[in-house]
Amino acid sequence: MIIVTGATGTLNGATVDHLLKRVPPARVGVSVRDPERAKHLADQGVRVRQGSYDEPAALRHSFADAEQVLLVSSSDATADVVAQHRTAIDAAVAAGARRILYTSAHGTGFDTPYPPLAIHAATEDHLAASGVAWTVLRNGFYGDLGQLLGPWQATGVIAKPADGPFSWVDRRDAAEAAAAILASDSPFDGPVDLTLPSPVTLADFASAASELTGRHVDRIVVDDEKWVADEMANGVPEAAARFTLSMFQATRTGHFARSDSKLSRLLGREPRSVADQLADQIAG
Repeated sequence: MIIVTGATGTLNGATVDHLLKRVPPARVGVSVRDPERAKHLADQGVRVRQGSYDEPAALRHSFADAEQVLLVSSSDATADVVAQHRTAIDAAVAAGARRILYTSAHGTGFDTPYPPLAIHAATEDHLAASGVAWTVLRNGFYGDLGQLLGPWQATGVIAKPADGPFSWVDRRDAAEAAAAILASDSPFDGPVDLTLPSPVTLADFASAASELTGRHVDRIVVDDEKWVADEMANGVPEAAARFTLSMFQATRTGHFARSDSKLSRLLGREPRSVADQLADQIAG
């Protein structure tokens, strides 16, 4: 059985949807905080059990009979996330899982200004020491384009701190690739980088936005401290603004410049480009 955590969330929810196109529902189980939110999966024949990264016994029960367990990274900003991940890994080992997979991030490491990457690195270290086969899905950045780019549709500018090359992948592509790996007869051992074929910059977003809208969209570089001050003036807490700034700082050190073709191979096509993703944003 393939067990997926976080299956009521956006990423792993889409992963389960893609997985059900590849394997019978009787081979799929989900571990979720609130089983009522997974009723649509239970109705399709998926095994639904309650599980939380804070409840080891419940996790072990939800992972029972697993050949593979896909762990989504915790989004609990108030928790000791590394401890949560260790609890989940240990529960999967105790349940007898033959392979554990984890949604990590491209560029993971301890030597980066972007804090989440050290969390992923610590989790990967624990996973590598677990004694079972393991795979980490090092996804490129994904999420809300509005947060990344700001109100460019209204202002005609992308005004952000200096950046560097990075991969902004479509979450739907990341989910489809995860399902392909879970359903594959071939093992994927260790880190798997899931990135665009070539990295992009915010200038590339501005160029694509200009072409899509037929009006010029400027990429304006804002000084780091001025950007933080502007964010705070708009009601963003300083800690949150500096957290986001650290992502831009990490891009401009070349930390995310490396690309890989694995995502394209897993999808059997090119992943959605930044232009494709912007077109979806414009369409609403």
